[in-house]
Amino acid sequence: MRFDILTLFPNMLRPFLAESILARAIDRDLIQVHVHDMRAYAGGRHAVTDDYPYGGGGGMVLKPEPIFRAVEAVLAEDQSRPPGPIILLTPQGRVLTQAVVQELAGHPRLILVCGHYEGVDERVRQHLVTDEISIGDYVLTGGELPALVVVDAVARLVPGVLGDEEAPAQDSHSTGLLEYPHYTRPAGFRGWRVPAVLLSGHHGAVARWRRQQALRRTWERRPDLLRQAPLTDEDRRFLAELAAGLIPQTQEQ
Repeated sequence: MRFDILTLFPNMLRPFLAESILARAIDRDLIQVHVHDMRAYAGGRHAVTDDYPYGGGGGMVLKPEPIFRAVEAVLAEDQSRPPGPIILLTPQGRVLTQAVVQELAGHPRLILVCGHYEGVDERVRQHLVTDEISIGDYVLTGGELPALVVVDAVARLVPGVLGDEEAPAQDSHSTGLLEYPHYTRPAGFRGWRVPAVLLSGHHGAVARWRRQQALRRTWERRPDLLRQAPLTDEDRRFLAELAAGLIPQTQEQ
């Protein structure tokens, strides 16, 4: 899968891409991440990429020419695969969820345009980008961090990127629930014990415990998710007993 990130600040992105799972995925050619400096497409002696907004007001607006030129040049680089979505990272976009991540992972290529300053010329929205994404209801100084979030979240779903191919299916939000608690060695630490069921070797009991803990954690922290989560009759009985106070608060079940 190919990611193209268009930015005014390429050095913000490169250190993140040079570490950990993403770096290994790039080295193994499971994903390709190309970072493009939009200033290179600005033209003119001073490579101006922004200007004052028509109508007045504070802040600067990214000019349309560099963004159009950059996207068109990037598309011309690799015509062997479909162009895929051209995404503007902006607080006005649809909120990134795991469902959106799964949708984006179905494309062979994503082009990510990092907004900055007061935003981009509206003609970029109207005539160039095909999607707009926000990573939450807050405002950042630019689209670089959101672009990295999109790359990280989508790359995890590319086959081979993670060591455990089934891991993404168990992640928080992938099942509609928050993920169950995890434990590792030692079995006892400062008087706190790992739940006995996890040491039992009984796979059915472990699976049941994990499901119930995922339900409990979602009920406690994100009850809104339960309205759309796919629940079984057993799940609903467990939640009803939890709400009625019939299940102890301890995780030693």
